[in-house]
Formats: sequence, C-alpha cells, structure tokens
Amino acid sequence: MTPQVTGEPKVAGSDADRPSRDEVFTALSNRRRRNVITYLKENGDGARVRDIAEQLAAWENDLEINEVTYKQRKRVYTALHQSHLPKLAESGFIDYEPDRGIVSQTEESRQLEVYLEVVSENEILWGEYYIGLAAVCGLLGGAAWIGTVPFASVSGYAYAVLFAALFGVSGVIHRMSTRRNRVG
Repeated sequence: MTPQVTGEPKVAGSDADRPSRDEVFTALSNRRRRNVITYLKENGDGARVRDIAEQLAAWENDLEINEVTYKQRKRVYTALHQSHLPKLAESGFIDYEPDRGIVSQTEESRQLEVYLEVVSENEILWGEYYIGLAAVCGLLGGAAWIGTVPFASVSGYAYAVLFAALFGVSGVIHRMSTRRNRVG
C-alpha cells in the first residue's frame, strides 16, 4: 500500500488505509489474480492454495477439475505461491498464510466488484441509456405541456406514473445486467 507522507499512523477504515486505484489495477492486471478473487467469491474464505490452483488450471485449460493433470496444476500452484498470492496479499486484497496454504478474502477484495464487471462490445453504456431515457421523457412531457395532440390529452399523473415505471423497470434491468456481467 501507499506509504503515508505525514508519518502519522493509518486509521483503520480511512481512505489512507485503502489501496489506491493504481494498486487495484496493478493487482487485477493479471488474469490469474482476477481468477483467485473470483474463486474466493464463489467458494468463500479459508480456501486451500491447492484447491485454487486446481480450479484455475481447469479454467485456463477449459477442462473439468478431474481432467487437470499434475503438471498443469503444479504450474499454476507455483505461480500462485511465488507471485500472485503474495502480490494480492501485499495489496490487502487477500489474507494469505503461506505456511498453512490458506487464502481468505479481505474487506478490500469484497469491494472489487465495480472493477470486475464486464461490459461487452455491443452493449450500450448505462449512463448513455439513462440520458436517452431522460431525453425521451422530457420530450414527451414538453409535448404535453405545449398542447401537442395526442400528448396533451394524457394527464400529468399518468405521465408521472409512466416515467416512474420506465425508470423503475430500467433500474431492475440494469441491476440484472450488472449481476450477469460480473466476473465470476
């Protein structure tokens, strides 16, 4: 983590105690490190390095766990033990006990969801969607306000309910999409 310049001790839970954005991106710049976080999210705390290595080897080789060879598992295990797990532990994203071979999530790793979401190429950005939705609602409201037929014949309450429903449904779809696109 970034050392404090003032020389004062870090206060637990303070911004100074949290990894910087650069540390987050550096830690997550490697696929194996991202997969470790994904594995811990799916399987909980107290995972054995051996089990993590076996699952990562299966993911990397598109195999079932029982099809992973010793060599494939050993290659991943060695890289995890020598490089990836110490780096994640140093950044504060995991608790790693190398002597026991146990890995657990920290509160910091639980906050990585925002960095682990995936947006595919053909999806519109949600910010753009909501701006467009607001523009359409504004145009409809404006058309009703100036008396344009048939928009003027609809009551203001009906527009309010319609707009609330549109934004509500959009919010639910946004949430479902976010969950679907989350890594792991």
